[in-house]
Amino acid sequence: MNPKAISILEKVGKIYHRYGIKSVTMDDVARQLGISKKTIYEFFNDKEDLIRQVLLFEHDHNCVYLKDIEGKQLNAIEELFEVYKMINIMLREFNPSMEYDIRKYYPNLFLKIRDIRRKRMMESVYNNLNQGKKEGLYRRELDSRIIAKLHVYRTESLFDNDMFTTEELTSLKMFHEVFLYHLHGILSHEGRAFFESNFDKFKATLL
Repeated sequence: MNPKAISILEKVGKIYHRYGIKSVTMDDVARQLGISKKTIYEFFNDKEDLIRQVLLFEHDHNCVYLKDIEGKQLNAIEELFEVYKMINIMLREFNPSMEYDIRKYYPNLFLKIRDIRRKRMMESVYNNLNQGKKEGLYRRELDSRIIAKLHVYRTESLFDNDMFTTEELTSLKMFHEVFLYHLHGILSHEGRAFFESNFDKFKATLL
């Protein structure tokens, strides 16, 4: 991708995360980036194309991060903590109004991006579960596909209801509890022993 286009995507992504999407016009984007709209249209067809590419760019960036984690040769529990550390960073940047705007004003784009995210998340959780089972750290009798689907469903559902406030959803406390809820449901006896012996290190990772 053209370096100029990448720079625009990075900067526009930060704008959308801060202000949402609906209220940010192409004029606003040009003004905040200090470039002309003509320059923006050299790389993007219209606002929807810009939004789509911002979301795909961020997704690709997260996938690269996951690949880096998977390449560290960690055990399943250590890998899971690294993934959740990444998710924690993402939650700090999460803006509910951005997600709301995409869902309401660009429903087809929302569904496409949701399916892409869901597929990658399912793959990551499923692979981690199978790895943990092979290593004896997770319960061997658990059904990896069912647990992976359940975990993805539970994660998506957190953001699709009004039971929790935005502050609760993006808090370290919520992150900590959801993570441990998942972990304690899949650990084997050996996995629990490993987790408890490394708890201080893992706790430092979460905070």
